[in-house]
Amino acid sequence: MAFENEERKRMRLDPKVAKLKAADYCAYQERSQQEVRDKLYTYGLHQNEVEEVISELIQENFINEERFAKAFIGGKFRMKGWGKRKILQSLKPHKISEYCIKKGIEEIDPDAYYATLKKHAEKKLPSLKGQNDYIIKGKLSQHLAMKGFEGDLIREAIQEVLNEFREG
Repeated sequence: MAFENEERKRMRLDPKVAKLKAADYCAYQERSQQEVRDKLYTYGLHQNEVEEVISELIQENFINEERFAKAFIGGKFRMKGWGKRKILQSLKPHKISEYCIKKGIEEIDPDAYYATLKKHAEKKLPSLKGQNDYIIKGKLSQHLAMKGFEGDLIREAIQEVLNEFREG
């Protein structure tokens, strides 16, 4: 079995076959140019062949960086509840242009973003009971920063959640 895997690694695909496989790869879900480029290199293609296939896939609209950025950013926010800072950090390996990132970030509704931040704070708060406010704020801030939210919004949300918690 190990021999078969090694044999497969050494196998070099014809650029036309590689393009068809890459098109299927892109059709399954949105992909960045970098993901497709990496995949094509695993097929044994050389740099000029890889760039030619990528160019053709872009022309045929299998690869669209703006569409990828919107899907990636929207998915990480909606499904995982990540903040913008964490999303931007996770986009770095994809080598997406600033323009496409900006377009993707614009898709996040500010009210939904703040509501998600508050929801994370409200969910974490009960586990911090019995400690003083200073420690609670510190631990909540750290937790929300790890989720990728910005400091000014974190402070605002924590104050709001603590006020609501004390009133309720």
